[in-house]
Amino acid sequence: MTKQYIVEADGGSRGNPGPAAYGSVVKDAATGAVVAELGEYIGIATNNVAEYRGALAGLTHVRSIDPDAIVEVRLDSKLVVEQMSGRWKIKHPDMQALALQVRAVFPAGRVTYTWVPRAQNAAADALANEAMDAAVLNENSAPIARSYELATLFDDADDIVGSIEEAMTQAVVNEKVPNRMVGWDDVGTPTVTTMVRHGATPMSLEKRFSGRGGADVGLTEIGMAQALAAAKDVVERGDIDLIVTSPLLRTRQTAQYIADLCEAEVVVMDEFAECSFGDWDGYTFTEVRAQWPEAMQRWLDSVEVAPPGGESFAQVLDRVNRGRLEILKKYQGKRIVIVSHVTPIKLMAAIAVNAPLESVYRMELRPGSVSSMMWFSDGNASLTSFSESAHLRGIDTFPFV
Repeated sequence: MTKQYIVEADGGSRGNPGPAAYGSVVKDAATGAVVAELGEYIGIATNNVAEYRGALAGLTHVRSIDPDAIVEVRLDSKLVVEQMSGRWKIKHPDMQALALQVRAVFPAGRVTYTWVPRAQNAAADALANEAMDAAVLNENSAPIARSYELATLFDDADDIVGSIEEAMTQAVVNEKVPNRMVGWDDVGTPTVTTMVRHGATPMSLEKRFSGRGGADVGLTEIGMAQALAAAKDVVERGDIDLIVTSPLLRTRQTAQYIADLCEAEVVVMDEFAECSFGDWDGYTFTEVRAQWPEAMQRWLDSVEVAPPGGESFAQVLDRVNRGRLEILKKYQGKRIVIVSHVTPIKLMAAIAVNAPLESVYRMELRPGSVSSMMWFSDGNASLTSFSESAHLRGIDTFPFV
């Protein structure tokens, strides 16, 4: 009987082009059990190149264990899926060369390609990020190659379907490198990022879209009070090694309140600027929904979709993560205060807990609130607080506690 496998492939580039890696998870189609986990840092490349390399790695591994297999490749890149399915033309020479390599692994008809939402491709995405973090943070570009000998183990288990022995076999082949329990396990001295959302502006008080590229508004009187309260709170927590701020006026003003209370240097980093909302900047949610109903719905349905003339959440994630990695590389073991905006702070929290990007739709941050994360050199992270706002009592602009 012909064996069937599933390859879940993903790739990422921090900069597009920038430092890039792929991840690929090979599964037994009949059981869903993991056969192999693969990942590799590939140097400076684009997202598309990394996606293709992930598919190539997974298919090559399947062929090495079963050259007669039938394979379904699942990716969250619609471009790669449509190109490899023959529905879209491949115009870029680099993509043409990679597509030829991918098609050459198995004879025609043995491989199909399926698009899946990003949330369903989290395991492959995690492998790609693991490979990138190892290379960028620890200068370790060794490929990830974890094999679980699935075929042999499940051949033996076929005779005892439903038995205790099969259950034990499945447990063995699905065993992965365990996560560390941060706070219990010794994972070394972390780099601490204390994220401060700027104080209220006229735009935030009216709940209007206000991103990079729009009106560069400053703090209101209540926003200044919130910024001072946040400054006192973060300074009381202990020594600050560096203050990082978005380039926008409201964050630079908030950062200055913190700098006035301590001796830390203030550094501006574009990576932590708010998302660009393009044509929607200055409008309320209700106004945007009335004028751009279809575009608004597409934006709400997918983190890959940008407002007209703006950035998608996926694009913002790339630059925020670039900034995060730069800080971790330069200031390992230090305490860094980052004054930023709603979207970058949500994304840093999502990265810390390895949450799907769609989680940004379910987070809320008060102006002047504080969130904290710890980042360890082995790639572990811990979200220690989110949207703390006790210091804002009496000056909180939110209508609920």
